[in-house]
Amino acid sequence: MNSNTAALGLRESATFDRATIADIQRSAQTGVYDIRGWGAKRALPHFDDLLFLGASMSRYPLEGYREKCGTDVVLGSRNALEPLHLDIPVTIAGMSFGALSANAKEALGRGASAVGTSTTTGDGGMTPEERGQSKNLVYQYLPSRYGMNPDDLRKADAIEIVLGQGAKPGGGGMLLGQKITERVAGMRTLPVGIDQRSASRHPDWTGPDDLAIKIAELREITDWRKPIYVKIGASRPFYDTALAVKAGADVIVLDGMQGGTAATQQVFIEHVGIPTLAAIPPAVAALQEMGVHRDGVQLIVSGGIRSGADVAKAIALGADAVAIGTAALIALGDNHPRYAPEYEAMGSAAGFYDDFQDGRDPAGISTQDPELSARLDPVEGGRRIANYLRVLTLEAQTIARACGKSHLRNLEPEDLVALTVESAAMARVPLAGTSWIPGSS
Repeated sequence: MNSNTAALGLRESATFDRATIADIQRSAQTGVYDIRGWGAKRALPHFDDLLFLGASMSRYPLEGYREKCGTDVVLGSRNALEPLHLDIPVTIAGMSFGALSANAKEALGRGASAVGTSTTTGDGGMTPEERGQSKNLVYQYLPSRYGMNPDDLRKADAIEIVLGQGAKPGGGGMLLGQKITERVAGMRTLPVGIDQRSASRHPDWTGPDDLAIKIAELREITDWRKPIYVKIGASRPFYDTALAVKAGADVIVLDGMQGGTAATQQVFIEHVGIPTLAAIPPAVAALQEMGVHRDGVQLIVSGGIRSGADVAKAIALGADAVAIGTAALIALGDNHPRYAPEYEAMGSAAGFYDDFQDGRDPAGISTQDPELSARLDPVEGGRRIANYLRVLTLEAQTIARACGKSHLRNLEPEDLVALTVESAAMARVPLAGTSWIPGSS
């Protein structure tokens, strides 16, 4: 509110703020709902609401320059003959070729490989650029089956069955026609230039018993060599995790509502699902109840991971690894100030651009326009991704050593406190300065 409106005694409504008023006016003018990318933008309880208890007297810290802090993680050891051995517990989440340019997919593969971690395909299939530059590539098996190829399944290092996404649990995917080029259409067996909407559920099963059959089929196709992940959008994490484990999953990927999307309805992004912080403890509780936490089935958490502190907090709450999506795109150059004039020409601004569905991304990341895509050098982009992943890992190690841990996986809830009653209840850790966990008996 500027000084003139304040001088007039005008007060902005918390319910009908200016963004809400603008959205109502847009809806009334166009008669269509708003579609955008990114994830939930409302303030939600998140990892910032937690703090670590560093060592002082009752705990003994490790010396950062002389004492090691391990970061490696093994994913898929429950049933797979060839589990993934990653050097760091930070992976690249599934983002499709179609939503992203071929150069962006190649850059993600280059960056992940440089630091010994994995990247993931996304809807629409596997590209030679991504497979060729990815040491460890996870193949997403989605409801749409777009681009699904048994030969590519065998080329992958793991398979991720996608049941839900944090930004839209219960909803399908969306790729608008302006991004359906000849190459994208050919991979997805679609007409050029026509909107593509993915199904919200798989076509060949209706429940967990059918999922068990599908997992068995995928194991047969890959000769039981590849780990099978199951990705769920955070809504009912205890039961969804338990059912996925019962169906035979090696790894659970849990995506909170801060997770991003290339395009979906804004009302879905902001009002469906639960925060990442609230989703982790129930999923961990399910794994513990079934006797597979840490030793049998691994948990990968995604949805709003930004820093090494977020990585360390997710692991302390019970995750084995995390996945990044939006942060990886920002590291590549998404929303960079260098493109400020072009963002403004589109009615947006650097730091606010979320119209990934339009295919006009001046950074060359979320586009299929050949001129725009050429702006992203996949070698330089890979270097930036690798740098960012290294920083995340070093930051997490710094925190772990301060807590006296010789490996990131040794972080635990006992190392955390919460700043608010809400975050204490969700994370199931004490409110700072007390021994009180809200809701505990």
